Amino acid sequence: MANFLLELGTEELPASFVSSSVQQWQRLVPATLAEESLTNDSINVYATPRRLAVLVKGLPVQQLDREEEVKGPPASSAFKDGKPTKAAEGFAKKQGVEIDALEVRATDKGDFVFVLKKIPGRMTADILTELVPQWINKLEGKRFMRWADGDLKFPRPIRSLVALLDDTVLPITLVSGSDTVKSDRISQGHRVLYTPPTPLGGVSIPKAEDYVECLRAACVEVDRTQRKNQIKAQVEAAATKQGGYADITEDLLEEVTDLVEWPNAVVGKFDEEFLILPPEVITTIIVTNQRYFPILKNPGYPELLPYFITISNGDPAKAAIIAAGNERVVRARLADGQFFYKADLVKPLEDYLPKLEKVTFQEDLGTVRAKVDRLCKIASLITNQLQITGEEQAYIARAALLCKADLVTQMVYELPEMQGIMGQKYALASGESEEVATAIFEHYLPKGAGDNLPQTLTGQVVAIADKLDTLVSIFGLGMLPTGSSDPFALRRAANAITNIIWAAQLPVNLHKLLAEVVAEFTAARPQTSAELLDQLYEFFLQRIRTLLQEEKNVDYDLVNAVLGENDPEYTERALRDLLDALERALFLQQIRNNQTLDLIYETVNRSTRLAAQGDLDKIQLEPKAAVKPELFQKSSEQAFYDAVVQLVPQTLLSKQTRNYQQLVDSLTEIAPTVSNFFDGPESVLVMDSDPEIKQNRLNLLGLLRNHARVLADFGAIVNRF
Repeated sequence: MANFLLELGTEELPASFVSSSVQQWQRLVPATLAEESLTNDSINVYATPRRLAVLVKGLPVQQLDREEEVKGPPASSAFKDGKPTKAAEGFAKKQGVEIDALEVRATDKGDFVFVLKKIPGRMTADILTELVPQWINKLEGKRFMRWADGDLKFPRPIRSLVALLDDTVLPITLVSGSDTVKSDRISQGHRVLYTPPTPLGGVSIPKAEDYVECLRAACVEVDRTQRKNQIKAQVEAAATKQGGYADITEDLLEEVTDLVEWPNAVVGKFDEEFLILPPEVITTIIVTNQRYFPILKNPGYPELLPYFITISNGDPAKAAIIAAGNERVVRARLADGQFFYKADLVKPLEDYLPKLEKVTFQEDLGTVRAKVDRLCKIASLITNQLQITGEEQAYIARAALLCKADLVTQMVYELPEMQGIMGQKYALASGESEEVATAIFEHYLPKGAGDNLPQTLTGQVVAIADKLDTLVSIFGLGMLPTGSSDPFALRRAANAITNIIWAAQLPVNLHKLLAEVVAEFTAARPQTSAELLDQLYEFFLQRIRTLLQEEKNVDYDLVNAVLGENDPEYTERALRDLLDALERALFLQQIRNNQTLDLIYETVNRSTRLAAQGDLDKIQLEPKAAVKPELFQKSSEQAFYDAVVQLVPQTLLSKQTRNYQQLVDSLTEIAPTVSNFFDGPESVLVMDSDPEIKQNRLNLLGLLRNHARVLADFGAIVNRF
């Protein structure tokens, strides 16, 4: 068995590409080796800012010989009077076999010529020589570049190539115009910490399996997981030494891991006077701008110590110099932040509103101040729907008015990440209530998948209003999301509105609210498309469908049964009451999982399919208004009718209380009666030759369908047993 090493040496790569390339090779390399029938014991992908590498252990020296059956021309074309034709001769020649090797076999489409070819296994070295350029060229990422005068693209120039099969260098050449990189066994050590044996020398790799240890000896930790663990341990130890706790976010840890080859934690200090700044400002400067780790006084609390930790890729002996350089940068950034903070506090938050008239929200939609006016109107519509009065109503109106004011403060202008956060701080400093200040922060939530949702009613209403204004306005301009293009994050906005309503149990009638907001928009813009409202309805249904399936884990057919397929009545019902739609979807999944659904599925679904041939409307529940007992011919009809009469109060109560278990229990109870109507000793022919009797029976089935529709459209549910 053989081991293979590929290392691609480069100039410093972007951190995002380092982690992405590891994931890509972890998928690509095993897949391509499997296609070539090259088994292996293990595949490890390594990466640092200056190299990407893969080490494959336990490869066979050569592919196994294999047999391949090839189908040729029809026998009628290949042989005439028992003799081979030119078609047979051409096929045999192409496959490299004699005519005698051809076989005629029967297939579903007639007799055809086949040949069983024996294909000798190729040498693994030859296959790898072909695969390596594919592995390099198939890597994807942002901002690939050309260098020298060639067409080869990569995020940074490629400077070296190591390709070893055990101890043998495989001959591989990468060409980019006049720039040529040929494979050898020489890698590069750490830029600062490693001294090569000769001025032009590097790290010589004797055998593929020695790669990791050879690079460690040259002060390069190529194992990304190991490097990440070292950084985490060093940061935690350094924070403990300063009497605090390291604030380690996963995103920052991942990024820093791909910025260094030999991590060394260095502690820096900043003046305590800067601690008067909100902790979020300091953290943003330290983490977002500088990629440093802050130190907390206590775990889980934002209060900071005047220290930070940077992960150096330099010489540990010069840690003091490195710390001093970083401290100068941090001191300057914090001093700027302190100046902005003090300047912003000179006037109350409300005084910034006029400046919003000079900030464009979107070219065709006017200023941010105009957006605030629209947002306030939408918040009022929601407030009226939810019947919010008194103090809470005042909080919502105030928060809606002030929620964007911090965008024109100096702090947010310099640190856009602080929008909402500084609005909350400045609102409190201006004497606004805690409820208003919190809502200003919360109305931006959630900022992404998995982020927190607004927790206060004021924040929830303002968040919905803000996102709904963006949706209606951008849709109103005809700028709908297409494919992966969604520059205004409209999908995220619709998801957020839905999740806020679900999580906070807000009885928002989204169907009515959208109609009202669209009416306001079109009144100001008469040229707006008449399809705008329907487009928004459909867009929200798509998002609700996706959330139910992907986040709530509801089967696709059960989602269809709740939201309806080309069913306007069901569509409107879902948008009128998102809470009910969620409850019904989750309940359907529950009774499918516990197999209760099986007890009613067959009879309800059969009734639903047949009822479609009648003309009973889908909301009628009262038997006396739809069925004529005097037309019954069998006792099973009367029993069915009596059962539906008894079902009416149960269905109405379930609908009112959303206790759908009660409805399912009632449907389960009458299932035998319905089965007897279809198949029992007193069964009937629904499609009777007498039109009146036929319609009467279809109405009976339609009533059962309608009662079941209080829960779901059973016609959309797929039989899974």
